[in-house]
Amino acid sequence: MIRLASELQKDSIVDGKGIRTVIWTQGCSHDCPGCHNQQTLDFNGGFSKDMEELKMEISALEFQDGITFSGGDPFFQPAECGELAEHIKSLGMNVWCYTGFTFEQLLAKAKKDESIKYFLNNIDVMIDGKFIISKRTYSLAFRGSSNQRIIDVKRSLEKNKVVEVISEEVEETCKYGKNEELIYI
Repeated sequence: MIRLASELQKDSIVDGKGIRTVIWTQGCSHDCPGCHNQQTLDFNGGFSKDMEELKMEISALEFQDGITFSGGDPFFQPAECGELAEHIKSLGMNVWCYTGFTFEQLLAKAKKDESIKYFLNNIDVMIDGKFIISKRTYSLAFRGSSNQRIIDVKRSLEKNKVVEVISEEVEETCKYGKNEELIYI
């Protein structure tokens, strides 16, 4: 069972590159002021869904480029989300994930929790970091605040350092440190 905030949201064009389905997980303790998903924060809210039923719904999707995990925070249910992400990858779709944790925090947690490592290994692109209202921006693709990063998870895991991804159409609005590598999507 997984705890969700809503049924699958199909045909999103704002939750990652391409046409996507969003899995809205329920539960988050980051408590970011200004969070636009307040209804997903309560760990007792939403509803429980059978994993096999959800996998069948995902398998039946058509005309979707990938799946995005959002919430809430999917990393409060890493085993369930990891299992779903592995299933999604087996269908040939890419996986994006939004989390209030930083990539570095997740790597540290993964040393003690195999389910976090499992989920990370099945994510293609991650938007990390808490939403910070004083850094809110509408000029950056796929992010709500300028502290959040778009990360190529596979390459970051291989290099053991963050490898950021940017979209060519927003390249000029992004600022990066001189030691960071960029991948274009």
